[in-house]
Amino acid sequence: MKWYVVYTKPKWEKRAAEQLSKFNINCYCPVIKKVQQRSDRKVKVEVPLFNHYIFVQLAEKDRNLVFHSPGVVRFLFWLGRHAIVKDQEIETIKEWLNTGDTASEISVMQYQIGDKVHLNSGPFCDQNAVVKDITKTHYVLILESLGYVLKVKHK
Repeated sequence: MKWYVVYTKPKWEKRAAEQLSKFNINCYCPVIKKVQQRSDRKVKVEVPLFNHYIFVQLAEKDRNLVFHSPGVVRFLFWLGRHAIVKDQEIETIKEWLNTGDTASEISVMQYQIGDKVHLNSGPFCDQNAVVKDITKTHYVLILESLGYVLKVKHK
């Protein structure tokens, strides 16, 4: 079975994954712990690693089952086909999140816009990317294999 990327309503990632799990659909919603400032205190909360996206593993004939969750909007498409994520990429995300090294940063200061880079740390270790933009505080990278845009803080 293949891993597909499902686009959800805003703030529905975890709920949609829970609902789909009740229908015996293998779902993965990667989450990270983040400190958020409330009016009177700071609290640690779990937030999805990818806003609006969850991963579902199912047979091609069962793809429409994901729409049993009201939080699911559509499948993500890449080059006119359903976006498919490799098992190894899902495992890489899981391993990275389990190490607790979510604060790692990637530095590409020596690169120019349009350069191809090889990521050697973080959740997308061993992935190739293209530098799309450089701002004062971040780099914007395109992960071609996943069809995803990554915003990385400067060191």
